[in-house]
Amino acid sequence: MIAPTGFLLPESVLQSDWFSVLATFVAINTIIYLVLGIIKVLPKVRLRRHSGASRRSETRSIHPDAPV
Repeated sequence: MIAPTGFLLPESVLQSDWFSVLATFVAINTIIYLVLGIIKVLPKVRLRRHSGASRRSETRSIHPDAPV
């Protein structure tokens, strides 16, 4: 007994306009999800504009008199 592994479409279906539109949509969708997946895997890039601009002028500790 041979197990079915899929089916083949006739050549006329593969060369039709609606199949080309569907194949284009699937290709663009695949590329978008590939790019989104790669972006999610890569570490975040943080641009540092000024070294002291992100520091606070006062301490926000629960011990305000503690040395910095």
